[in-house]
Amino acid sequence: MTKKDTHSLVSLITVNYNQAAMTLEFLEAMEKLTYPNLEIIVVDNASKENPEKAIKEKYPDTIVIVSDENLGFAGGNNLGVVRSSGEFVFFVNNDITITEDAIERILEIYDEYPDAGVVSPKFHYYYRPGIIEYAGYHPVNAFTARNVPVGGQEEDKGQHENVISTHYAHGGGMMVSRKVIDTVGMMPELYFLYYEEFDWCESIKKAGFKIYYQPKATIYHKSSETVGKVSRVRTYYLNRSRILFMRRNVKYPKFLFFVFYFTFATYPVNVLRFLLKGDFGHIVSFNKAVLWNLGFKAMSTP
Repeated sequence: MTKKDTHSLVSLITVNYNQAAMTLEFLEAMEKLTYPNLEIIVVDNASKENPEKAIKEKYPDTIVIVSDENLGFAGGNNLGVVRSSGEFVFFVNNDITITEDAIERILEIYDEYPDAGVVSPKFHYYYRPGIIEYAGYHPVNAFTARNVPVGGQEEDKGQHENVISTHYAHGGGMMVSRKVIDTVGMMPELYFLYYEEFDWCESIKKAGFKIYYQPKATIYHKSSETVGKVSRVRTYYLNRSRILFMRRNVKYPKFLFFVFYFTFATYPVNVLRFLLKGDFGHIVSFNKAVLWNLGFKAMSTP
């Protein structure tokens, strides 16, 4: 699946974790991409069954890297970066399909905007045709540690068709220049899941690059297929990473307001919600996320 010509080499990286069938479907979809100079790298994050043989049988040119341990989202992608050769690295989830000329359209941003560091396309929900998931991101609220995508849940009527500089890329599909990686480094691996792309984007912006949204390319996202939309693992990592992001990126005195809000609003509301559902497992996961950020890492596994 490697095609060579005078175009810049793009390294497309996806991470597989116990989803061999989905990854094979993903690779079949990637065969339709029209960009002529592409290497595809699949990183397996210590799945129960090694998918390398199945992938190589159908897609022999695909580079497959099998990790001995689950390195998380950032660690798995970084393993692919080390093996990659492209001038641009395109990180994509394995639960997506994409418009055929997406890579060409994304690369147009780098031609038109010299300060471009990261570019994400528009996202639609795969199972909700015509509904936008992402058309850029609003900033993370310094008090609540939450943010929302531009255009999220809107019917796409062409209202988000302009290229914009945005606050964050979408981790499910973002192209990063090699120059950015050489300047800033790879994704921060201490997150394991969630918020790593936000933290990375903060570092990238501080280095003088911008994050762009390209509406001429679209990803259709099946969304939360790896850990499930509602799971204790998701509760643990989402809250652990949200707090960590604030610790690393919000300065005093705003960080103190976040701590106050989290202590007297976020925490009791979430615990009460789980109590009303009788879901004590989620309460345990939520508490472990808090304990991890307080330094009790040994007792805070999901």
